[in-house]
Amino acid sequence: MAEELLLENNGKPGMPLTKPLLAVAFLASFGSSTLYGYNLAVVNSPAQYIKDFYNATLVESYNWTPDEELLTVLYSLTVSIFAIGGMTGALLVGKLVTKYGRKGTLVRSTVLVFIGGALMGFSRSCRMPAMVIVGRFITGVHSGISLSVVPMYLGEIAPKNMRGFLGLVPSIHICLGVFIAQVLGLSELLGQEKYWPLLLSLVVFPTLFQLMLLPWFPESPRYLLIEKGNIHATIEALKWYRPEGNIQAEVDEMQEEQRSLSSIQTMSVRGLLRDRCVRWQVITIAVVNIGMQLSGIDAIWFYTNDIFKNAGIPEPYIQYTTVGTGAIEVISGMLGCFTIERLGRRPLMIGGFLFMGLCCTGITMSVLFQAQLSFMRYISVGCVVGIIAGFCIGPAGVPFLITAELFKQSHRPAAYTVAGCLNWMSNFTIGFVFPFLENATGPYCYLIFCVVCFGVAIYTIFVIPETKNKTFMEISQMFAAKNKIIEEELTSNGHLKMAMMNGYGTLSLGAK
Repeated sequence: MAEELLLENNGKPGMPLTKPLLAVAFLASFGSSTLYGYNLAVVNSPAQYIKDFYNATLVESYNWTPDEELLTVLYSLTVSIFAIGGMTGALLVGKLVTKYGRKGTLVRSTVLVFIGGALMGFSRSCRMPAMVIVGRFITGVHSGISLSVVPMYLGEIAPKNMRGFLGLVPSIHICLGVFIAQVLGLSELLGQEKYWPLLLSLVVFPTLFQLMLLPWFPESPRYLLIEKGNIHATIEALKWYRPEGNIQAEVDEMQEEQRSLSSIQTMSVRGLLRDRCVRWQVITIAVVNIGMQLSGIDAIWFYTNDIFKNAGIPEPYIQYTTVGTGAIEVISGMLGCFTIERLGRRPLMIGGFLFMGLCCTGITMSVLFQAQLSFMRYISVGCVVGIIAGFCIGPAGVPFLITAELFKQSHRPAAYTVAGCLNWMSNFTIGFVFPFLENATGPYCYLIFCVVCFGVAIYTIFVIPETKNKTFMEISQMFAAKNKIIEEELTSNGHLKMAMMNGYGTLSLGAK
């Protein structure tokens, strides 16, 4: 059976982008990554309505009128509890993807969206502010899971020459989710007081679409072979994703990785942090994931309207300016997606962070001098657009992509757990602290983001190698010198006995 499947794939190396690959990338991203972007931006437009709802229910329930500072704290909690949920979800990733697989985890986690959406949708009818906060937390758990699992899944099903392109498809959908939230939040659409619960609960529709179609697609071939030892399911999955192509080379590469991991179980987070063979890979994912959140982009997404208001944009035009920035996000994300396989990961990361750093400095300067020079308000808007464009071209998606690329199969779930937790912890910090930081430091707060952006760019220049068109084994060997590990240690952790079946090596139970 395996031999028959192989004989039908006599293509040349360098896999083309097939319709099944494109379809699964769209489905996985639309039902998961889009929700992450949507939830980041959806609380921006109805902010005042949510505060008014909290104020009214506190008066009704306790006959007590809260002050503005408490309402700001409650709103900040509503914004940032999404990140706490995300961090909780990230902690679950390792165990879930090992037990249920990559696709299986995505399908099962959809139930969280329906629960969270229902809580937020009926919160006003029930006169319970806690339902909004709990609903945001539960949808955050879903996003914490999917934000790691989607790039892991796509990175494992993609041929190496298409891994960068498919790896950035989720980032396009994140930008698309932000844009959809901004458009629907216009006062002419759902940005009205009576519609804000509906606006928050619309997350259920992309997930429903994903739930109907994604189960029909195969699981990750690497998971099926390396972790489950199922050669037939692996070949069937590869045949599905590569109707024409040389799958023999991919199976050989996966089996080489399997042999190097034959005596190693799936790594725990503690084991990952203690493993000197991946020390610099762990440091790298920590730097880029913290850096992408502390670059200032979350402050822009969460508080876009307030930033434009402080920049002097007239109130009636703020919502349209915000929607314009969302359109630029989508265009920039597509630009990054279509150029990453030509330019590589490093140029997009370095260029994106350097440009964001310059724009953060520009915001500070424009706000300081807008009283003397009226045109500075437009410079401020331009810098906000620049930060968004710079972020979406590279830093938005590359950290998730290289988290998959820097680690072999045994370490990858734990690596995504670490990266996800750091990412969401930084997200929470910005979401909760930024309003108070801005009140305390004014425009100078953007200089902090500037330092972070330049720091990550410098780290990328001197530490992170280019991973374009490299196998996972080749990338591990590129880090061997930095980790002071001899090459033999990367491939001699145990030798798996192999038996040949129809031209393919199959896993045997014994190891020596």
